[in-house]
Amino acid sequence: MRQADTQSLKVDVPSKPRRFAFLLVPDFSLLTFAGAVDALRLANRTAGAPLYEWHLLSEGNESVHASCGSVFQVEGGLDDLSRDETILVCAGLDVEDKTTPKILAWLRKQARRGLAVGGLCTAGYMLAKAGLLDGKRATIHWENSDSFAEAFEDVKLTKTVFVHDGNRMTTAGGTASIDLALQIIAEDYGEDLANTVADQLIYSSIRTDQDTQRLSIPTRIGVRHPKLSRVIQIMEQNLEEPISPAKLADEVVLSTRQLERLFRRYLNRSPKRYYMELRLQKARNLLMQTDMSVINVALACGFTSPSHFSKCYRAQYQTTPYRERGSHGARLSV
Repeated sequence: MRQADTQSLKVDVPSKPRRFAFLLVPDFSLLTFAGAVDALRLANRTAGAPLYEWHLLSEGNESVHASCGSVFQVEGGLDDLSRDETILVCAGLDVEDKTTPKILAWLRKQARRGLAVGGLCTAGYMLAKAGLLDGKRATIHWENSDSFAEAFEDVKLTKTVFVHDGNRMTTAGGTASIDLALQIIAEDYGEDLANTVADQLIYSSIRTDQDTQRLSIPTRIGVRHPKLSRVIQIMEQNLEEPISPAKLADEVVLSTRQLERLFRRYLNRSPKRYYMELRLQKARNLLMQTDMSVINVALACGFTSPSHFSKCYRAQYQTTPYRERGSHGARLSV
């Protein structure tokens, strides 16, 4: 080992840089990819030495477009990598349709060879589909969490911004890849370097694998009322088996009438209506992101009667669950 010859932060420079292979999947999230790469780049710049290297791959060794439309040239296809490389799969929109047999087979093979594998944004789905997350903790973007939980019961899904469980990594998307990269840098070279990189990124609040993805309930609803927030939290945790308004009121030591007034005052709707909207939102996510039958979607969202589910869905979204499923499939085929 030798010291970096730099006036910046001094670290022990390895004889060989740590190497990352970014597998770009069509319609991947540019922010997620760029956040991870730029953190690694700044680590090199700050240390004044090549601590990290990376190269870009695609399934067919062809250029790949991000979801924003930008096109990226790659340097390789799905070949065997060196065992000391770390694979980071970058995905985004419609990940299920982008999950091909070739990608799954390649991921399984590289994992069997001992490579560390990560999924950025929705790419956690690909890792789970390949069986690489069975029995492990993982995360995925909150919009995909309902469908993911239904599809992969053997994965311990969390709501955190990223998870690093052994040689498997997943992030929730957006800027969460920066947090994961900063943790990698801290593990490899210490907190000082990671913090300096964060400063370079104007990233003033580094999150850990204990931080949740979404804004707090008070921030999301624009109301800071502890009992209201607690009731909404209970609702969100019990969509498959809804809890009665009376029991919800008991949970926060209120009468049913007081709970009604609380919801009317701050959210301009009844607790029952708000709860219904949460369940229908989950149903819409499942219809658009999975191939679950409409009946199973209804059951997963607390509807025991398909006809009642269809009636409520039409009232909320001005279409039926069956038409929603059909129109989404048509958009994907264009």
